[in-house]
Amino acid sequence: MATDVRQIVTDKIISLLEKGGNVYREEWMKSAQGGFPFNAKTNIKYNGVNILLLWNASLENNYQSNAWLTYKQAAEMGAQVRKGEKGTMCVYFEMVKKKGMAEDTGEAGFYPMCKSFYVFNADQIDGLALVKADAIATPEFSPNEQAEQILGASAAVIKHGGESAFYSPSHDMITLPAKNRFFNESSYYATALHELTHWTGHESRLNRNFGKRFGSESYAFEELVAELGAAFVVGAIGFIDATIENHAAYLESWLKVLKNDKTAIFTACKQASLAYEFIFNNTVNSPA
Repeated sequence: MATDVRQIVTDKIISLLEKGGNVYREEWMKSAQGGFPFNAKTNIKYNGVNILLLWNASLENNYQSNAWLTYKQAAEMGAQVRKGEKGTMCVYFEMVKKKGMAEDTGEAGFYPMCKSFYVFNADQIDGLALVKADAIATPEFSPNEQAEQILGASAAVIKHGGESAFYSPSHDMITLPAKNRFFNESSYYATALHELTHWTGHESRLNRNFGKRFGSESYAFEELVAELGAAFVVGAIGFIDATIENHAAYLESWLKVLKNDKTAIFTACKQASLAYEFIFNNTVNSPA
């Protein structure tokens, strides 16, 4: 029987969520502090669901590096994966021709097949010149200054006051409690970035709408996208001790969606990555 890669990935994420709200959030954010996992040979960052898989592997094994290589790449760099070390599964999609289709059939005759490959952390490899995580990091700024730059450059309408943080699509406005109401500065900025991820989903921007697919769970699913999107941004700008507050209530809905749809986590990670790219491409890197 063929390995169901999507189900394996989904089961890994479900296992993490089932640890409880505080646990999964602290683990994702702890991983995010180290920055994005990247390939030590190509310097290309991993994306989508692979970010979560590699962050989770780093936590479980206490890896100190966020550099990764395939077995072959390590050998090509004159290094050697230590005997007995186990690789971490990542995934990619390959377009496969549908059975029975003629050779001259267009792209519509293909479908994306989820396939797996395995990588090893730099901590598992001998003879590898250490690669610093900041080799591909964003320019050196104080974390708070970077967050302020992102929020300000976005031109999102942000109002402070009240007891809760939320984004209103009808008013296209983010509302946050006063900064001194948060446990620390990092928590404030992480929460603000969570709401900014919601802001990217407005119909005038990325136009995210999960209603038809997820029905009554669509609101909670959007919260999962925002949670992941904020974690990705936090990972890019290197916050310390950042947490996002008051989202444990969505755990049951997230688990329900993921258990019923093995492709849902791929959708969530894809949409979170699109939001992350929108925030950086359309704010930080936009012309003055």
